[in-house]
Amino acid sequence: MRVEMAHLQAGLSPETIEKARLELNENPDTLHRDIQQVRDMVITRPDIGFLRTDDAFILRFLRARKFNQVETFKLLAQYFQYRQQNVDMFQNFKADDLRMKRALMDGFPGVLEMPDQYGRKILILFASNWDQSRNSFSDILRAILLSLEVLIEDPELQINGFILIIDWSDFSFKQASKLTPTILKLAIEGLQDSFPARFGGIHFVNQPWYIHALYTIIKPFLKDKTRKRIFLHGNNLNSLHQLIYPECLPSEFGGILPPYDMGMWARTLLGPDYNDETEYTHTYDALHVKEALGREGKDSGDNLMKRSQSAVEPGTLKHEDRDDETVQPLLALD
Repeated sequence: MRVEMAHLQAGLSPETIEKARLELNENPDTLHRDIQQVRDMVITRPDIGFLRTDDAFILRFLRARKFNQVETFKLLAQYFQYRQQNVDMFQNFKADDLRMKRALMDGFPGVLEMPDQYGRKILILFASNWDQSRNSFSDILRAILLSLEVLIEDPELQINGFILIIDWSDFSFKQASKLTPTILKLAIEGLQDSFPARFGGIHFVNQPWYIHALYTIIKPFLKDKTRKRIFLHGNNLNSLHQLIYPECLPSEFGGILPPYDMGMWARTLLGPDYNDETEYTHTYDALHVKEALGREGKDSGDNLMKRSQSAVEPGTLKHEDRDDETVQPLLALD
């Protein structure tokens, strides 16, 4: 059986395979049985159209739920149910869709080339870049979900997971007022309850008081596990660096890497013909994206998009060690 299922772990480093065993209960000897047990449950939900049930697809859900078959099937069902219930969001669900393209080009999301010290992919959002005349919240959510769909194809990331950093610098009260309970709930359902990704941390930096207030709105929809992984750093970047090393971060977050190029991820998804003014006719191709990921950022050129207004030159950020701004999970607001 180990030989039969070895292809599902092909390309993984020995360290990652061991991490999957220790943290996710992944066992090469029982992979086939684990996958089949989840697949056998599909018949119990005839109300849901399970559009994919191949081994590799089910495996990413098993990894997201630490090989608990019941929880895995629940997540698999919610993944397809979410898409059935929000059909409009998933129509023309590709990078060259005009609305999708606009959100990607505005940096929603940003995806760092280098992972953090634990191998987790770092996604970044500069909230103030949300131009509400260009992008609806739904457009941004679609672009984030599409990006995750592309990234989760990498089995290393299925195991290592993701980190999300949101910079709230210069995010106005007027912008925040558009974050209604309905659309926040839509985002939480799409990311927390319906997607097979492991989120190791969600980090808020430079957040104003009204972002704290938003927490009271979204708290009922967050699982305890999610709440404990949301951290408020304020303007104290030292606390961020305790969890994500500066060597992995761009200068906007006090890291030693150059400022983030907002166009990089959009170019990766849209391909070599990326152009600010041109509309695209080609369809997102997973193979093309996989190849592009290997050279991501190497040929970014001079086409820098707007980035966070909190950007500073590397090494010029001052860090303040203040007791009242030590890192705290959002749960601490209780």
